[in-house]
Amino acid sequence: MRNLRRTALLTAPAVAGLLLLTACGSDGKPAATPAPAASAPASGPAATTSTPAASAPATGQATGDKAVLKGSLAAGNTAKFGAIVLDGLDYTLYRFDKDTANPSASNCNGDCAAKWPPVPVNAQGTIKGIDTKLVGSVTRADGTKQLTLGGWPLYRFAGDKAPGETNGQGVGGTWFIAAPDGKKAAAGTGSTGTGGNGY
Repeated sequence: MRNLRRTALLTAPAVAGLLLLTACGSDGKPAATPAPAASAPASGPAATTSTPAASAPATGQATGDKAVLKGSLAAGNTAKFGAIVLDGLDYTLYRFDKDTANPSASNCNGDCAAKWPPVPVNAQGTIKGIDTKLVGSVTRADGTKQLTLGGWPLYRFAGDKAPGETNGQGVGGTWFIAAPDGKKAAAGTGSTGTGGNGY
């Protein structure tokens, strides 16, 4: 009986040691099984890092469930400017005279891009009422892709606070509403707009 008790006492540390070794990887560190519990809190901050993307309406981007609409284009019609181009949230899209269409090049960066957010390329975007052959993209200086129409890079205007507004028309004599063919909207050349300098 005494020998049996001694064997049980000697075996208990051996079993505990064996369990400890099994819980360790080959390098002596704990195995990955505890990692999910440790990484669970990390997913909280990761979820909050997507919140800045949700604040994107200030920079002209869609949010939440409407994020799939980034990069969407649709033809619209106005009494003042005729046929115009809208994004997936019905915000007016513009083109910049300091850009080029052939080859496509975007020259609006930094502070300019904060005021005139580029329309990003999105594989889930849709095109309605516009010839898809005219739709393309250009790689910006920061490496991101921007939608083009007729070769011209497309932008939103931060001064348009609601769908359908056209406050960017004629700003600085260089910003004009885009027409569905990529050219300036019909009344584009005659408007002066408000907003100070060209960006």
